[in-house]
Amino acid sequence: MPKQSTIKRARRDKKEGKAPSTQAGEFVREVIDDIREGKHGARSTKQAIAIGLSMARRAGVKLPPPEKGKASDKVRKQAKRELKRAEHGPVKPSPKRARASRRALEREGHSAASSAALSRHTKQAAKKRTAKDRSAAAKKAARTKGPAKRSAAAKKAARTRARG
Repeated sequence: MPKQSTIKRARRDKKEGKAPSTQAGEFVREVIDDIREGKHGARSTKQAIAIGLSMARRAGVKLPPPEKGKASDKVRKQAKRELKRAEHGPVKPSPKRARASRRALEREGHSAASSAALSRHTKQAAKKRTAKDRSAAAKKAARTKGPAKRSAAAKKAARTRARG
C-alpha cells in the first residue's frame, strides 16, 4: 500500500495537468526511497521501477499498459488488470499475500536504488529513444516547467558548464 503523502503528491501532479507518467513517478520515488532505507530490496532498477508503476496503477493513476512488443503479454495483461482494479478503489491485499511479497523483496539486494544503478538505467533507457524523441521531451519539459523552475534549471546548467 502506498503512503498517503505519495498519493497526495500524485493527485497534486494530476491537478496541475501533468502526464500520468509524471504522477506515477511519485510512486517510483517511494519505492526507491524504501529500498535505500532498507525496508526491502529489488533485483534490479528495472524491477524497482516496475513495482512503483504497479503501485501507481492500483492507486488510480491512468497509466496505460506498455505497447505490444515493448513488454511481454503477461506484463501487459497484469497492467490492464491493475488499471481495472483501481476503478473499484483501493483493495488491501490479504495479510498472508502481503507478507509473502514483502519477505521475498526483503531478500533482494539494495544496490538497485544506488545513484550509479539509476544513472546506468537512465542512460540505457535514453539510448533506446531517438534523438528526435529526446529533443521533443526536453522542449516539452522546458515549456511545462514554469518560470521559477526554468530559472533554477538554467542556473544549474550554467554551474555544470562552468565546472566541466
